[in-house]
Amino acid sequence: MLQTLLTALVVALGPFQGVALNSASDGSPNLGPTTEARQTPLSDSSPVRWVLIPEESEARYRVREQLAGLDFPNDAVGVTKEIVGTLVLDAENGSIGDGSEFRIQLTSLTTDSERRDGYVRRRTLEVQDFPEAVLVPLRFLDHPVPFPETGSASFRLEADLTLHGETRTTLWDITCDFGADEITGLATTAFPFNTFGITIPQVARVLSVDNNIRLELEFKVVPESR
Repeated sequence: MLQTLLTALVVALGPFQGVALNSASDGSPNLGPTTEARQTPLSDSSPVRWVLIPEESEARYRVREQLAGLDFPNDAVGVTKEIVGTLVLDAENGSIGDGSEFRIQLTSLTTDSERRDGYVRRRTLEVQDFPEAVLVPLRFLDHPVPFPETGSASFRLEADLTLHGETRTTLWDITCDFGADEITGLATTAFPFNTFGITIPQVARVLSVDNNIRLELEFKVVPESR
């Protein structure tokens, strides 16, 4: 039973990066085009459902900016705990099944600046039209088989991310800590603004903004029956 739990939980989170970026040989983000759903129909005898614990999880974006009057760059960090998610996993072979999905409410993202928050919501993410980001896990890569019952492991998750009205296949780096009845960890990815049709912010007091959005998801997942 423990091994089944661990196998399922590890794939649960790959959204919103301690950011690691999967890159192609030229240094560009390793992002694929929009794909059709590749979740696997599961046998009736083996589907297992796992859920995210929102109050112990957190989605973040990080964008490097250079502010006027400062001699060094700064990370603008937006945070929200308004996340819901379920993972359906075939415990026998680790396939991710239909119904696996995580939703992040972008309207609740906050930074250390209310002025920045208002601009990002209205002009950058346009949350009035695109209020949430949706992550659909597809499969995990480079994972240990079997997963450890205790300790840590690192691997990757392939997932479709819908953001700002666009859907792209993304790769997430995941590091997990395994416990008796839960798994906690960090999932990260990154991409240029135009990957999802987002305009780089232009504000008077901000001299420059790196063309790179980094997403992080700190997560805790447990069996649905808990």
